[in-house]
Parts: sequence; structure tokens; C-alpha cells
Amino acid sequence: MRASCCRPFSVSAGTLRPLNPRVATFTTKTMALHPAQDGAKLIFAPAGTLADPSVPGQAAQFLKAETRGGLRRSDLDPDSPIAQFHTWFTDASQPETGVSHPETCTLSTAQLPSGRISARMVYLKELDPKGFVIYSNFGTSGKARDLFGSEDGSSTGNPWASLVFWWEPLERQVRVEGRAERLTTEESQAYFDTRVRGSRLGAWSSKQSAVLHPDPANPDDDGRAQLDKWVKESEQRFEGEEKIPVPEFWGGLRIVPERVEFWQGRQNRLHDRFVYDRVHQDGGKDNWTLERLSP
Repeated sequence: MRASCCRPFSVSAGTLRPLNPRVATFTTKTMALHPAQDGAKLIFAPAGTLADPSVPGQAAQFLKAETRGGLRRSDLDPDSPIAQFHTWFTDASQPETGVSHPETCTLSTAQLPSGRISARMVYLKELDPKGFVIYSNFGTSGKARDLFGSEDGSSTGNPWASLVFWWEPLERQVRVEGRAERLTTEESQAYFDTRVRGSRLGAWSSKQSAVLHPDPANPDDDGRAQLDKWVKESEQRFEGEEKIPVPEFWGGLRIVPERVEFWQGRQNRLHDRFVYDRVHQDGGKDNWTLERLSP
């Protein structure tokens, strides 16, 4: 069942009820929410499923770091945010932490000259001394348009991008800001070979972000048939071939960081924040500053 997106809802601890009784009632786990202030607000001050049910509408506190005194400068690598990220990523990758996919992050890009920003969830696939690597389509995708420009001139290309990692069970966040660069074909092929065959064929098949038009001869098709057709064409093209080359429009993207922030949740929203900023050196190895930020 579904409810119209424009129908107002009343919100209370534990349930989300449409004001129109003919619309289905939805029940959450233990979501604590403030009562609706007026009919125009569909959601108001959600507190999450882990909030204290005895205090309806009050968000849960970040307390995991309180017993050890929070995050201190001495806890961080003094020289390199890459090394520090590797430490935190290793922590988040332990099964007992409850972080199911620590490699999940948000990649944000901005189109120029409009300044329009877009974001999407991606997987971190590599970390090296230069930066953070993800893989994707860079021919037709929105991220390609934002980063490298478009043929129609609507985007002039903007190499700046950001990543955000959120590891809720650890109450930790990492923010990365930097410039994007493509990996070589050889580097991309090395990762491409690790993917299952279906995913390699999928990379060849999908014209990422292109509109899929329904087949007018099939009233039940909503556009998926076009994608399925492209996949079949790729299957036929590489039939009997185990070694599938990486598409020239697909591959690795490295975010070379200029700024990296490490965030540890603390009580009363007085979080610990430390930021590394790159200091460029002429003809030598760059250095990093490390400063505490106000929450």
C-alpha cells in the first residue's frame, strides 16, 4: 500500500498516522517524534529508533566515546590523514562493531557554472598514499558531467569533490574534500577483473543516467526492457570470453585530499572534530596541519 506524498501526517512516538483515515497507518519500530506542529510538516524533529522512549521526541545522545574522554589530538596520527583514515577504517571493519559496510560513502560533486550540487552513495574500493578511490561510469553519468564537463557546454567541469563516511555504531564520521583524477586503464583493469562476470557485463551495458524509454509495443514495460536489451547485447559480444576489458568510459576515480575531518560524536552535541589541511611545498613532500574545530 502507499500513501499520497502530499497528504499531511500526524507524528507521535512509535507511529506515523495520516490525517486522512482512509490512508493506511504506518508503524515504525520505536521512532520518537515530536507531535506535528501544523499540517504542513510531514516530519518534525525525528529522534531515531534508539531514542529513550521515556522522553518522547528527544534525540539519543552520542555516548560511546564519553568513558574514554572523547577524541583527543594525541589519538590521531600527527602527520597523515591517510594513515589516520586507515586506522579508523580498520576499526570500523571489525565484525563486532556492527558496521556492515564501512566502505559505503557519499560522493558529492558540483556542476559549473550553475553551482548545482549532486550526491550519491558509492563504495570506497581502494586507499593509497595519494587518496581515496571509487569506480564508476565516467561517460554518461552525472558525476562525469560535473567533474569533466559536458559536450553541450552546460557543464564546464569542476574537479573538486567530497566524500563522507558515517559509521553510526562507532558514532564516527569522516569528511574528505579534494580534487578528482582518473586512474589509468591498467589500474582500472586490475580492479575490474575482481568483479563478477555479471557486474563486468553490466558496466559495458548501462548508459548510466540515460533515460530508459518504455517499449510502446509492451504496455507492461516501464523502460527496463531497454536495459535488458543492452545486457543481452553485451552477453553476445563477450560470449565465451573470460577476460573482459574494462570499458574506456568506466574506471577508477581518485579523490586526492586537500582537507580531511575526523568527527567523534559526544554528549549534548559537543562533538570532537579534528581537521587535517594540506600545506603544499615547492619541490618537496606536502605537509599537513592538524587543528581542533568547534562543534
